[in-house]
Amino acid sequence: MKEIGQPSGLDNRHTNVHTYGMKIAISSPDSVFHDVKRAAEEQKRSRSEVIVEAVREYLKDLESRRLMDALNEAYSAPETEEERDARSAALDLYMRTVLEKEEW
Repeated sequence: MKEIGQPSGLDNRHTNVHTYGMKIAISSPDSVFHDVKRAAEEQKRSRSEVIVEAVREYLKDLESRRLMDALNEAYSAPETEEERDARSAALDLYMRTVLEKEEW
């Protein structure tokens, strides 16, 4: 029997938790467990909440690093002659249309 309001899915056991979601078991060094426990107690939060927040921050940071790596790779390639010509033409157009109107 499913509890009222509980979503269907893989984690449909009858457990009382602060939120409905996937339950997992992880192994960690004792020092990490104690650090998480201490942080949870200090913040008056559950260990799960502390771990979920840490994982979300890690994944956000990981995505930022992936994006930065992709940008660095894209911009590290030498400029082709076609790109150089296009950049030069755009600069010339900017100088003719914008900079000529400026008072020097």
